[in-house]
Amino acid sequence: MNLRESISKEPFLTVGAVADSVGKDCYVVGGYVRDLLMGITSKDIDFVTVGSGIELAEAMAAREGKKARLTVFRNFGTAHLFWKGQELEFVGARRESYQRNSRKPIVEDGTLEEDLSRRDFTINAMAICINGGERNGELVDLFDGLPDLHEGLIRTPLDPDITFSDDPLRMLRAIRFATKLGFTIVDETLEAITRNAERITIISRERIADELNKIMKSSLPSIGWSLLSYTGLLKFVLPELEALKKVDTVNGRSHKDNFDHTLQVLDKVAMKTRDMDPEDALWIRWGALLHDIAKPVTKRWDEKNGWTFHNHNFIGGKMIPKIFRDLKLPMNEKMKLVQKLVELHMRPIALVEDEVTDSAVRRLLFDAGDDVEALMILCEADITSKNAEKVKRLENNFRLVRKKMVELEERDRIRNFQPPVNGYEIMEIFGMKPNDPPEQLMKVGTLKTKVKDAILDGLIHNDHEQAMEYMLAEAEKLGLIKVKE
Repeated sequence: MNLRESISKEPFLTVGAVADSVGKDCYVVGGYVRDLLMGITSKDIDFVTVGSGIELAEAMAAREGKKARLTVFRNFGTAHLFWKGQELEFVGARRESYQRNSRKPIVEDGTLEEDLSRRDFTINAMAICINGGERNGELVDLFDGLPDLHEGLIRTPLDPDITFSDDPLRMLRAIRFATKLGFTIVDETLEAITRNAERITIISRERIADELNKIMKSSLPSIGWSLLSYTGLLKFVLPELEALKKVDTVNGRSHKDNFDHTLQVLDKVAMKTRDMDPEDALWIRWGALLHDIAKPVTKRWDEKNGWTFHNHNFIGGKMIPKIFRDLKLPMNEKMKLVQKLVELHMRPIALVEDEVTDSAVRRLLFDAGDDVEALMILCEADITSKNAEKVKRLENNFRLVRKKMVELEERDRIRNFQPPVNGYEIMEIFGMKPNDPPEQLMKVGTLKTKVKDAILDGLIHNDHEQAMEYMLAEAEKLGLIKVKE
């Protein structure tokens, strides 16, 4: 690859020219260089200069005037420049040292070699000179990042124990890059992660969650979760998932490995959601990861039926808010979607194992609402049996369920519907007042439920006239008398 040609464009031409004008050596570094060498387009562009990066950014801003917007972080020795639709980061070459119980480094000016050596992995420790002259386009690779990139290896520039002890988040980053790029973490680095796993507890949960979400967005997220478990990080990051690994045996009968099953389901969901908006797909994938999360706490041995996990879906749903809170994941509609997927994931499977009735499909549509497609994606992925005939039968039944969903939704508009006769209308018909006795007012809710159930059971259509006629008949059974018109 001709690197000089690759950087013969903006913003490198202008930044390089400004660096020359103030007499500073300047390099583009890190992820941009890695992605460039892999043929991947990257939007994140970081520059390092020997000396003050802030001074270079200020010189760049002064030259460009109103075309550039500068933000300086003097405490960190960095500057961000928003220029021609691009966000550029400038930092001076530096060396860092850490105290054992802190993630806040002591930062001092350093050489380019010191700056590159403090970076997480060799593939991220390369730089390209953007100054003019003979060095323009020169690759600085002091730690053999290019060979590691070609061989698909993740390793640290220096002693991995020091690297991970200094910044434990790098352990998660190693697993994230291995998952995203399909690279292998070298043995020495992998063993260091295992030795330092407990250090992850000093990292904020927000930063951990950010790395986990990046793992979840990869093509095969199971790689990352397997590595998290192998290295011992998982018990500190998501202990509820680690608990799925335990397989018990009674009288020679074992249940399936729920951890392996979960990762199979997760990868199948990842494949089914690969063309979706990444943010929408992310939470369906979290639903897949957590769908059996309550199996360890609901596991029971029954002499007649063997291993059981009764109500693991409902108990799992109750576990979701705490898990999201602990991981600092959003406690909004994203969490509610995952909770709904966990609670309902047994419904379609139970349905396809029996006769696929219109009533059952209507109730599934009503309870899942707009999330029914996400639920079906999860449930179809949850078929991991090695029995080919069983798999074929379940898949055929799921197709029947989907067909019925379309037919019933078109006819009855079940999804997210409200009973055609509302509570105010019922109260008016029977002359009820808000201050009537509670036992009398409770009959309003009873009638609304009866109308809803009648529609879901197919006794009446989702229609006001039919609903009114049915409601009046049921009201008569409750002893309600219609007031004179």
